[in-house]
Amino acid sequence: MTIPQDFSIDRRLARQRFGRHAADADAAGFLSREVARRMAERLVYIRYEPKRVLDLGCGHGRDFSLLGERWPESERIGIDFAAPLLRLARGERGFLQRLLGSARRADPRLICADAEALPLEYASVQMIWSNLMLNWLHDTLPAIREMHRVLEVGGMLMFSTLGPDTLKELRAVMPAGIGERVHRFIDMHDIGDCLVQAGFAEPVMDMETITLSYGEFDALLADLRRAGATNASTARPRGLAGKAGWKRAREAYERLRTDGRLPASFEIIYGHAWKAAPKQIADGRSVINFEPRRTKP
Repeated sequence: MTIPQDFSIDRRLARQRFGRHAADADAAGFLSREVARRMAERLVYIRYEPKRVLDLGCGHGRDFSLLGERWPESERIGIDFAAPLLRLARGERGFLQRLLGSARRADPRLICADAEALPLEYASVQMIWSNLMLNWLHDTLPAIREMHRVLEVGGMLMFSTLGPDTLKELRAVMPAGIGERVHRFIDMHDIGDCLVQAGFAEPVMDMETITLSYGEFDALLADLRRAGATNASTARPRGLAGKAGWKRAREAYERLRTDGRLPASFEIIYGHAWKAAPKQIADGRSVINFEPRRTKP
């Protein structure tokens, strides 16, 4: 189960907006950096040393250093659907340096591609890290199936995504009945169903709410724009019922002010799962493992 069929995201528009605001990505990325830090804390209790790590939805490469510190010997691959963000992910190395072959061996390999069609071979990575990418899909199952395909047996998927209560305050003050004002997000239990359906074993998930606070309503909207995280629903309205609509929304949000600040809630879902050995092959036949008979000494 995914988000209801009457909701869908215009991926082309989302890609354009992320690209357009690429220069602001680092300044607007404080939430994703905090979520990445909390994801990394969960890795402390997991003893695993992958040879190749894929950062899916890597953006401008904000998590590469974190992954490099955790697994300094691992090869890193970054995939994102917005090319301007990937250009930022190359860091300060200029074109001439790359042309002369002075790129460091440890530099991540960057690929512009969609999460639903990964240009990687079957079972070619041992770890997938995906920080706040799945929430940009109205159907997570195709992407999760692709993650399962490129992971080797025994490989690990670790991800974060936004849950249904994200921006609940903003959703509540927007005029109802005139298109999608704020994205809908997939419930934790539905993501768990997708993981199992795709073939992952032992999915573990938890959820927490991170509440940011703002002095002004416009500051929240500005942060969303700078992050490229504005409404990309195919059913989005082209306006907000004029000046009167904006006025009512601002007044309604002001009533939520606490201790002089306006709250903005983000429901963060964390999860990890492992790729188990397949029980069936592609044509439906069962896989049966034969082991040598143990003999008595």
